Amino acid sequence: MTAYSRLPKTRPNNSILALLLLATLSVSELASGQSHADDAWVSTWATSPSTLLDADEGVPELNNQTVRLIVHTSAGGNSLRLRLANYHGDKPLAVGAVAVALQNETHSIQPGSSKPVTFGGAANITIARGAVVISDPIAFPVPALTNLAVSIYVPEASGFVTAHRLSNQTNYISATGNHVSATELANAAESPAWNLLTAIDVISTDSSSTIVVVGDSITDGWGSTDSANQRWPDHFARRLFADNSIPDFAIANAGISGNRVTTEGSPMFGENLQARFERDALALSNVSHMVIMEGINDIGMSARGGALVSADAIMSGYRQLIARAHSQGIKVIGATLTPYEGAAYYTPEGEQVRQAVNAFIRTGGVFDGVIDFEKAVQDPANPARILPGFTADNLHPNDEGYKAMADIIDLNLFR
Repeated sequence: MTAYSRLPKTRPNNSILALLLLATLSVSELASGQSHADDAWVSTWATSPSTLLDADEGVPELNNQTVRLIVHTSAGGNSLRLRLANYHGDKPLAVGAVAVALQNETHSIQPGSSKPVTFGGAANITIARGAVVISDPIAFPVPALTNLAVSIYVPEASGFVTAHRLSNQTNYISATGNHVSATELANAAESPAWNLLTAIDVISTDSSSTIVVVGDSITDGWGSTDSANQRWPDHFARRLFADNSIPDFAIANAGISGNRVTTEGSPMFGENLQARFERDALALSNVSHMVIMEGINDIGMSARGGALVSADAIMSGYRQLIARAHSQGIKVIGATLTPYEGAAYYTPEGEQVRQAVNAFIRTGGVFDGVIDFEKAVQDPANPARILPGFTADNLHPNDEGYKAMADIIDLNLFR
């Protein structure tokens, strides 16, 4: 452990402190960042890639370009490592260079904060088709609840790009060239996708484990203000870090917009949760708790063009997810499905399924705890609807609705 291994739970000017620490790290301290036998990695940030059929689905191929991805940390730490994936690529993908820095604003980084990321000591790596790679640990003071900029240079035609298509965060793609360490990406195009990057792990003495939240667009934060970190898991992380009576955790978001428990829809909505569960949730670093909130798309989408999914089918999926998590010693918290009357795919028959699923979550006895998100956002005058001030489309909460969801969470579930 270095002298900088512990970042306190609350501190002002985290970004300034991190810059000072970067400037003062000695050669021996950099070397010590490579050995963490007594420490635990936690996933301070994560995202789940969806299956894309072609570049027309919003994620263009890359060729001699740099992507700059803006991500928001949960736990802080003194060292980090990255996970890059080529899960859905149609060929091996060459990565020419990677760097991590503290974001300044938009596509600019804070001067002096950029650090190169290596893989087996090399700046470049080729990711096999369907594979994930983990970088070397690098000594990098990571503030809690702070935006990082991860820049990835792809030197040649990438083919299909593994990505989380709808990030609710503006990211950037350069015109041409390797600009991973550039303070700004001149003439960069904006992108809604997180390309290639699937997780950031940190070494933290404050946070010894990870809470992974799995779900659909409501966990993904659809409907929240873009680039403002107003998803319910973001609000949840801020609550945890503000409460000194609760142990610190890293919070990893494994939500995919449009995702379902039992089956797939469009490829851009990802594999069903049972199929992606190992990769997107269980494989994250030191997961101790999990929150599952998913099923509304199973109900709504099935009602549109075929047989309505049964509550039993969703419950069976939950049981399997819980069994797999329990086999790894993970506590599983069930979260009720929020109201959706007035949404485009609402039906009275679907509402009956939602109510049956919520009753199972609350009283079925299979979860290790329950978060009642339905009660957090429902309209008292019409409980089948979200409170009008909490939504713009009767399905997805807005910033205030997501905060209300985080505020209803009993933090004692995570003691």
